[in-house]
Amino acid sequence: MASNNLKIWLGLVLAFLSVITVMGNGGTKPVLPSKSLAGMVKVPAGNYTLFLESKGGKTVAIKSFYLDTRAVTNAEFLEFVKANPQWSKSKISKLYVDAGYLKHWASDYNLGPVEAQLKNSPVTNVSWYAANAYCKWKGKRLPSLEEWEYVGQKRILNDQRPVEKIIMEWYSKPTPKILPPVGSTYKNELNIYDLHGLIWEWVSDFNSILMEGDSRSNSALNRDLFCASGSFGTSNKEDYAAFMRFAFRGSLQAKYTVNNLGFRCAKDLN
Repeated sequence: MASNNLKIWLGLVLAFLSVITVMGNGGTKPVLPSKSLAGMVKVPAGNYTLFLESKGGKTVAIKSFYLDTRAVTNAEFLEFVKANPQWSKSKISKLYVDAGYLKHWASDYNLGPVEAQLKNSPVTNVSWYAANAYCKWKGKRLPSLEEWEYVGQKRILNDQRPVEKIIMEWYSKPTPKILPPVGSTYKNELNIYDLHGLIWEWVSDFNSILMEGDSRSNSALNRDLFCASGSFGTSNKEDYAAFMRFAFRGSLQAKYTVNNLGFRCAKDLN
């Protein structure tokens, strides 16, 4: 009898721990993550200047890491949702998403009548929680803000126009109802596509900037950002484009979804 009671007690403990594990992962069912680096490139270590033209620009050292060459598509995110149904439109907790979550999908597992066009387009209307959960499911992570900006400053291939002109032209255009497929805009010297010209992208520490109260004073990046922004002039168009990205990220909350905000994954070398 004592042995049976012990087995029952151990079973209850294990069941409780499994629930805590799922909750700790933001509701994502633990699965065996993919170890493949397919679709990723190794980004070399280096330095970048937070604001290229501002006198007070901060130079940041970046360690080498892997980054997806393209943003995550609707088809890829649908695969994740099917494997983790708690992230479907009808089942996801409103703690993790707002009302716009995957609003462009017809239903939980159906992209709708425009599936042929949507499947290769970048998934948008996803929260930071959803993007983070997807990356963890793939055995990856979201890139940091500094990693993203470092890669974003790399030279764009097959376009002689200044990077700032390309960026500002894109910012001025309305978002199409159906986004173009991933890999259809600009490719940089690392063979990474669409950092500019397709969507905005989540980063792991999006809320490390433009915060209120003590959180702002804890970030060296914030201090440099606000010092540099004070020196902006009409000639600093690339600085202005970067500041627009920082301001947009700073306006977000982790549960927000936006129709032109998606993500791509990164991965540490080890």
